[in-house]
Amino acid sequence: MNSKVMRIVTIVFTVLAAGMAIMSGVMKLTQSKEVIDTLTKAGVGDKAITLGLMEIGFAALFIYPKTMKLGFILLSCYFAGALATELSHGAPLNAFMPLVLIWIAAFLRDRTIFLPASVK
Repeated sequence: MNSKVMRIVTIVFTVLAAGMAIMSGVMKLTQSKEVIDTLTKAGVGDKAITLGLMEIGFAALFIYPKTMKLGFILLSCYFAGALATELSHGAPLNAFMPLVLIWIAAFLRDRTIFLPASVK
């Protein structure tokens, strides 16, 4: 693939990954009834605003190139924890797709996160 196409694909995956996290955070901040009900079933309904701010903050770190690796780690940990909670409570695995998109976007942006620096 030529570099222009790869750049566009990378941007699309980054926007999708960060966009899902930001939208999820906004839904928590706006106290959406469905989101609050789901979080309450998991025992964290009273933490919706904190969780929403975390998601938006981590996504912002992921978008910004100089803090992308930190954002990647924080988003991965956040969504892995959400996935574990969903599994333990028999809830739909809503955290799976953002987690996959974050990993794909991170790989496309900087392969050294997953591979030695000499591999390109």
